[in-house]
Amino acid sequence: MRLPEEYEEHGGLTPVAVMTIVAVTFFVASILVLVLFLNRKSHPQSTASQPSVPQESSPVIQDPGTEVVSGSALKPEDLDFWDLYPPKESQPPSTEASQPEEVVENDPSTDGKHTLVQNADGKMEWVLISPYLPKHDYDFTKLVCQSDLMKYYEDGKQTSYVGVDISKLQDYVDFVKVKKAGVHFVMLRVGARGYGTGQLILDDYFSDNLKRATDAGLEVGVYFFSQAINKEEAVEEANMVLQNLGEYKLTYPVAFQMERIDNDTARTDKLSRSEKTAIAQAFLDTISAAGHKTLLYGNKEWLIKQVDLSKLTAYDVWYSQETDIPDYPYKFSMWQYSRSGNVDGIAGYVNMNISFVDYSEK
Repeated sequence: MRLPEEYEEHGGLTPVAVMTIVAVTFFVASILVLVLFLNRKSHPQSTASQPSVPQESSPVIQDPGTEVVSGSALKPEDLDFWDLYPPKESQPPSTEASQPEEVVENDPSTDGKHTLVQNADGKMEWVLISPYLPKHDYDFTKLVCQSDLMKYYEDGKQTSYVGVDISKLQDYVDFVKVKKAGVHFVMLRVGARGYGTGQLILDDYFSDNLKRATDAGLEVGVYFFSQAINKEEAVEEANMVLQNLGEYKLTYPVAFQMERIDNDTARTDKLSRSEKTAIAQAFLDTISAAGHKTLLYGNKEWLIKQVDLSKLTAYDVWYSQETDIPDYPYKFSMWQYSRSGNVDGIAGYVNMNISFVDYSEK
């Protein structure tokens, strides 16, 4: 253990020690001066006169083919780097975004002036809608089909009447059950003219159907399938209908039906549009003169292309189209909407109809 006195004895420095300390101090000072001189030479501007700019805030854009000098001062023009990229070839301004898509004018599918018709050969054709013929005003969103019975409502009230058309093809019909099933009227076939022989034929069930349908309390109308080739034969067909009605008072119209014969040759195949129009007019005029209401039956192609409706506007139209919503543009009062309906009292399928007119009150 050393005593305090020992420190006091050896506390003074010898001359040699002092000289050594001075020499080391001078050497260190010389090194510092040299470093400061070299640093000042590489940075000629004083840091006091120009504040340093952090590296990340002063990006250096390298010009291709040149060397970047670290720590060099940047000028405003040095930041204009857009000329470093090769110029693009001039192109005319695009007109795709500025011009709207080309609208095809007079497109029959969208112009509202045409209706699509399927011809007998299956081809579809857009046909101009006549501005002179009366158009229907039905709102088909008000149609409701319940158990094959199509109904039309206005202001929550049913304003239509369900019907079926009957011929010998339905065989025996229980008209009492038909009425209980919700059917309001029936259209009975009186007869037809043979499309090959031209012979007049009375429907085998007509007389019986007329009596029993009337007795069941159904409203009754009739129709005739025509194959007349001139006005004289049309009048002959109309007179046959009147003769077989006898004393019965119909509450629904007498309808004229002429249509193409599928898969066979018919005596009416070569008739012109004007001839078919004159034949229909002769038949319906004869019926009307006898005091009966009249109907012109046909599908879309027949009514629009096979006859001239402008000469038949005096007669109501019984339109035939098997679809949920008819697309016939002109006025019609009765629509045959199905040929495969099922009604209690009728064996097999039956044609279904809806009348927008109560002919019993007309």
